[in-house]
Amino acid sequence: MATTAPPLPGLRRTLRRHFGFPSLREGQEEVIRGVMAGQDTLAIMPTGAGKSLCYQLPGMELPGTTVVVSPLISLMKDQVDKLHELGIEAAQVNSTLSASEESETLEAIQKEQRDFVFTTPERLAQPEFLATLKTNRIDLFVIDEAHCISQWGHDFRPAFLGLRAAIEALGNPTVLALTATATEPVIEDILERLGRPEMEVVDTGLYRENLELEVFPLPDEERKRQQLSRLLRETPGVGIVYVSTVQHCEEVAGYLASLAIPVARYHGRVGSRERRHSQDRFMAGELKAMVATNAFGMGIDKPDLRFVIHYNLPGSLESYYQEAGRAGRDGERARCALLYQPEDRNTQLFFINGSYPRPEQFAEVYRALERAGGAREEIPFADLRKQLGRLPRTKLQVVLATLKEMELADEPSSGAYRLRREGLDAAALDELARRYQERGEADRERLKRMVLYAQTALCRWKLLLSYFGAEVDWERCGHCDNCARPAPAATAPPPAEKPPVFAELLPLPPLFGEKRAEELAPGDVVTLPIYGRGEVRERLADRLIVAFGDGEMRAFRRG
Repeated sequence: MATTAPPLPGLRRTLRRHFGFPSLREGQEEVIRGVMAGQDTLAIMPTGAGKSLCYQLPGMELPGTTVVVSPLISLMKDQVDKLHELGIEAAQVNSTLSASEESETLEAIQKEQRDFVFTTPERLAQPEFLATLKTNRIDLFVIDEAHCISQWGHDFRPAFLGLRAAIEALGNPTVLALTATATEPVIEDILERLGRPEMEVVDTGLYRENLELEVFPLPDEERKRQQLSRLLRETPGVGIVYVSTVQHCEEVAGYLASLAIPVARYHGRVGSRERRHSQDRFMAGELKAMVATNAFGMGIDKPDLRFVIHYNLPGSLESYYQEAGRAGRDGERARCALLYQPEDRNTQLFFINGSYPRPEQFAEVYRALERAGGAREEIPFADLRKQLGRLPRTKLQVVLATLKEMELADEPSSGAYRLRREGLDAAALDELARRYQERGEADRERLKRMVLYAQTALCRWKLLLSYFGAEVDWERCGHCDNCARPAPAATAPPPAEKPPVFAELLPLPPLFGEKRAEELAPGDVVTLPIYGRGEVRERLADRLIVAFGDGEMRAFRRG
């Protein structure tokens, strides 16, 4: 591990000579200096801020090998190709390699002929691969999309839980973790799971004033389609339309094609040849938009995207910011629009409810390991899947990762498991499941915050930044629809014509925007998740009377 950073002028020469950049961007220099000095670092930098350079530049200067872990194979290939273009030896080790390609690559790594090795967390769980890497001097261990480590992150991947053990097996090199978004609980969880509480956190900020945020509330699918076609026709340039399901992808792409708008579809069920062809057309500017699930976008190096439109409500502000942030990476103005239909929330709830193993599924996996020999015999993953029948692969992986994390099971050989502790009763197994039920609750809370963003009458940038713990000293950004053209206050018939519905004593949330419930006064405008914008008409001892644009006046409990 390096102990002192080389003079920055040397790095700047490499920056100019190999990468063609005259200088580093904000935040890059701080991260790179820390890495070169052997400081473990978590860098939180928005999409397009140059995260890759934070490991590529040090990796070229350090004498040993840099290992880069990524959840996305397409992103690996993109990075390896770029390094090859710069004359830098790099390799990827993942499931896309043929047997002969993998053998050739592993031999090159063993001979220390590769400066960068890109791989997946799943591959790092294999003792044979770790043994190959250990023949090299590993100077830097990079974790891309580091939020995948955290159980409180929006894209948790069980395989990332094994990275701490892999780092230790490789001699504890300097660690650089990279992500575009991380709330405070996610940051704390990343540091804890990596076993690096002293990790330096560099947060360059999320605000990008070239991104224009806007939300279009729409009552039904037909209005959404009409609004989408209008946006595509009036917005110049190329962009992405994100949808939440394969079915929506097919339907929306078909609808736009029927209007002679040049689009292509991209989702997990589209054949690889069609995906490659569509991506090539997109990169060449032949399409107006790619209609895609969130499988598209990572590793796509197209800085001149002029818009990102979310046809469906994302599951969290983390997901929304990462996807919307792919627009305008060239610094020029770009449009980030959300077509909000309240029913879309149900799709995300369906995803959340189906994501986590139930208590009986934890017990089912544990008992299967007991039957297979407990602590004495190991069972291959494939055999375990056959025994457990209908249990989905991802849920089985989550349960096994949890058992390993709690040292109740281990993986003595690649892809085979055994128990380390036998005889757990039902109560102990229920405790295992509880932690994932807590994750489900956290996901539901994130969805609520996403809905609030869609419904708020306040500055959208300020709400977004506040969610990630960033405070700003302005009330209006001037770069979102609410600030550029604030909606008029809601009006309603006088109380005599429409008496308050006092039977509906609903709880008023403690905080709306900058004001707490007890600070609200007649004339203040509030936005409620169910009813939308309203105006406080009367403040009583135990309730607030709010008038809404639908002609109703409702009473809400205070406190």
